[in-house]
Amino acid sequence: MFTVIVTIQVVPECVQDFISITRYNASNSRLEAGVVRFDFFQELDRPESFRLVEIYREQADQAAHQQTEHYLKWREAATPMMAAERTRVFLRNLDPTDAEWL
Repeated sequence: MFTVIVTIQVVPECVQDFISITRYNASNSRLEAGVVRFDFFQELDRPESFRLVEIYREQADQAAHQQTEHYLKWREAATPMMAAERTRVFLRNLDPTDAEWL
């Protein structure tokens, strides 16, 4: 498995529009063959702060995701709403093992 945790800070007046476009991206991303999970979170104490937790079968599946129509639409719409550049952390799972995920 290949996991990406994305942290995004949004301009406060754009929060609802960001939620809408990101829900669109997340729901379509979960239909991709290489996507195991694609979760979207909002901080309770800072409603302009969001996380995406993306789990792919392989690292190449994440690269393929970034070429999809829904991701490109999301990136174009969401980027101007961001208060700062998004950050990403790339992870490999240790437990459960990849075989236990399947």
